Amino acid sequence: MDKDIVVVIGVGGMGRAIARRIGNGRKILLADVSEGALSVADVLLGEGQDVVTQVVDVSSRDSVAALADTAAGLGRVTQIAHTAGLSPTQASTEAILRVDLLGVALVLDEFARVVAPGGAGVVIASMAGHMGGLTPEEERIVAVTPTDELLALPFFEPDVLGSPGAAYSRSKRANIVRVQAAAGPWGDRGARVNSISPGVISTPMGQEELAGESGEQMRMMVSMSAAKRLGTPDDIAAAAAFLLGQDASFVSGTDLLVDGGTVAAIRPLLPVG
Repeated sequence: MDKDIVVVIGVGGMGRAIARRIGNGRKILLADVSEGALSVADVLLGEGQDVVTQVVDVSSRDSVAALADTAAGLGRVTQIAHTAGLSPTQASTEAILRVDLLGVALVLDEFARVVAPGGAGVVIASMAGHMGGLTPEEERIVAVTPTDELLALPFFEPDVLGSPGAAYSRSKRANIVRVQAAAGPWGDRGARVNSISPGVISTPMGQEELAGESGEQMRMMVSMSAAKRLGTPDDIAAAAAFLLGQDASFVSGTDLLVDGGTVAAIRPLLPVG
């Protein structure tokens, strides 16, 4: 009998936590652009998990397609968690668009081909996608534009965006929109797909952002939130486990905001329009 395959793309703090949370009894395929990062597989193997790895460049359709084909060759692809991404302190505007915008769209496309009936996928977006970024008309365009044409849209041009932060916010809003648009094609396979929008999470990437130029603003948002604390990778893994599991069998094409109430506190203070 084919083994159920869990695919985790991006093995940072969230990816590792998700793999640990949902991997028991399944074969885990870990994928990351960094071969060094994939050494986490040795840790999981030592914990008794069944793990294989593959290097992937999520900004390359060929690379993502090869990963999807590998997953399908291993067994029934029942759960896919896409956590790979770049933050504003880590990368240029162009790199963020390639990874955070195009990369998500490519994963949604290619894994729609191989996800098993009854399977599910989850994409890590961001609470930044809930605080502006795209107009309703731009969202409509993002929803229907072919994946390979996304980077050519005028409102994603680096000169228009002006900064990595703007590229990040717009890309994360686009993630939510593309997941909504993908729910139909995934549903045709008998599968579901959703997104999670984390708040400020204590991962290596999150700590890097807190130490950067936006750190003071992020700490202020945390202090204003309902939870008044940083999120943890386990907070996100718990949300992913729900969305990828049978308890969420009637949930698809939606975004789960896991931010400790940050957006609820901040949104009334944002400028209108």
